[in-house]
Amino acid sequence: MDVLALEAKSVNGAESEKKSSSRPKPKPPKKAKRIVYFEVEIVDLKTKEKLLLLDKVEPTATVLDIKALFQKSYPKWYPARQSLRLDPKAKCLKDEDVLQTLPVGTTASFYFRDLGPQLTWGTVFLAECVGPLIIYLMFYFHLPFIYSPKYDFTSSKHWVVHLACICHCFHYIKRILETLFVHRISHGTMPLKNIFKNCGYYWCTAAWMAYYINHPLYTTPYYGQMQVNTGLYVFLFCQVGNFSIHVALRNLKPPGSKTKKIPYPTKNPFTWMFWLVSCPNYTYEVGSWIGFTVMTQCVPVAFFTLVAFIQMTVWAKGKHGSYSKEFRDYPTLRSSILPFIL
Repeated sequence: MDVLALEAKSVNGAESEKKSSSRPKPKPPKKAKRIVYFEVEIVDLKTKEKLLLLDKVEPTATVLDIKALFQKSYPKWYPARQSLRLDPKAKCLKDEDVLQTLPVGTTASFYFRDLGPQLTWGTVFLAECVGPLIIYLMFYFHLPFIYSPKYDFTSSKHWVVHLACICHCFHYIKRILETLFVHRISHGTMPLKNIFKNCGYYWCTAAWMAYYINHPLYTTPYYGQMQVNTGLYVFLFCQVGNFSIHVALRNLKPPGSKTKKIPYPTKNPFTWMFWLVSCPNYTYEVGSWIGFTVMTQCVPVAFFTLVAFIQMTVWAKGKHGSYSKEFRDYPTLRSSILPFIL
């Protein structure tokens, strides 16, 4: 019996040793990663005066975070008013740039420049569009002190004048509605001083066009109704095309996203212009004003169309170049604004 008991004890002991040996040993706790904080110095771009020193800035902080910290010490300089760069001659840093990805050490120097009071782009766009809409109607209804007193509050006998007013108002009402409900503006603000330049241009050219089109001595187009109808069809076609491109661009960018994508044609035939040009919205915009020029046969409208084409060509070339640099697979067939030409 004693021998059997000893054997059983030895067997139980061996089994317990196996169980204990089969149990995994607990892993030692992981050591917490040591965070390397940054020291950020903000210097005035012009005077080279040291404005602020931020210590223990997290490496994942963005430029926008740094701007917010800077505003706490200088409340009048809100983030949209600040321009930060790594070198006085370098480009302004983007708000989404991350500190640890910038070419700086743990001690970084940022050069600050005050951009002045800012306005949202939406506000500027609305001001640009509301002005021409109201100004044109003032000339259309022949308000006093515009033409001879005998023409005050009179109506033109030419139906093309009324058609031109409808088209002009339609264009700017469309732009206002697009600004409110369609456009997703990537740039948040622009300098306050720019609103005077932009509005001055749009408002003055609208008054110049309206003065001649609604003038009591206005002469109708040389080729009569055929010319008016041709201009009207071109205008309406391009207005629909312009709206279609704006909707396609809106659908390309989710709300709040700043990620750029290559725009491609959709099922909407008006977007097929993307096969040929990078900025078909400008192509259709210029086409609209060409149609309006043909319809009214008015020199100020032709001048406005020419200036608009030059300006939009500059914008289109800039966007086309940006697309080509950012995307290696960008379609090589596309031109900037005019297919195969420009």
